[in-house]
Amino acid sequence: MAGVKLINIGYGNVVQANRIISIINPDSASSKRLRNEAKQNQMLIDATQGRKTRGIIVTDSNHVVLTAMQPETLSQRLSFSDKE
Repeated sequence: MAGVKLINIGYGNVVQANRIISIINPDSASSKRLRNEAKQNQMLIDATQGRKTRGIIVTDSNHVVLTAMQPETLSQRLSFSDKE
């Protein structure tokens, strides 16, 4: 898989960087609705390891990934992987 960039989202979990559409804050009503819809459609991936959800990643395949990392931290990691 040459050319595939992975971003570490915490606790040994990674997401393919070029599949990420957005990284959002989990506190808004719309993000809670997004999370519930993804769970109903079996498209929710919980990568928090039981910790508090601090960021939500939306992918181009409509998967919703919950992470214990702040959106700011994830975006910095994503920016750093783009420069490599």
